[in-house]
Amino acid sequence: MTEAKRYVYHCTLRWSDLDAYGHINNARFLTLYEEARVALMFANGRAWGVSSFADGVVIRRHEIDYLRPVDYALSRVTADEAPTVRIEMWIPEIRVSSFTVAYELFDGDVLASRARSVLVPFDLKQQRPRRITDEERAFLLPYTEPELAPVSGPAGDNGRS
Repeated sequence: MTEAKRYVYHCTLRWSDLDAYGHINNARFLTLYEEARVALMFANGRAWGVSSFADGVVIRRHEIDYLRPVDYALSRVTADEAPTVRIEMWIPEIRVSSFTVAYELFDGDVLASRARSVLVPFDLKQQRPRRITDEERAFLLPYTEPELAPVSGPAGDNGRS
C-alpha cells in the first residue's frame, strides 16, 4: 500500500477577510477551507479524470476549531504578493455515500485551525444523495490517512474571543 499524501493549498488572504480586530473573521475560515476543497475536488479531480464532484456534492457538516488568530500580516505584504495561509487536507473516512475531508490551516509554520467537513455526492437532477463512484473512491484513496487529533478540544482552548 502506498503512503497517504496530503493535498496542500496556498490560499491568498484578502483584505475583506478581516474582522474589526484585524484578524481573519471566523466565518471566513469556511471560505478559505472551501477554496482549498474546490481546488482539490474540482481542479485536481479533473486532472485525474474525475469531474463528477463538480456535478454535485453537498456539505452535510462542518466542524472548526480556532487554535489562534490569524492576522493579515502587513509585514508580509509586498507590492507583488498578499499574505497567504497554507491549508493541508486529507481524507480520514470514505463511506458508501459520504466522505470526510480534514483540514489544518497554517499561518507560516504555526497551526492556526483544524476543521472537518462531511461531504455527500449529490444528484442535482434527481435532488437526492448518491453513492460514491469507483472513480471517485480511487481519486480519494491516495489522500486517506487516519485522524491525527480530535477536532474539538477543551472549551476555551481556541485562541479566539
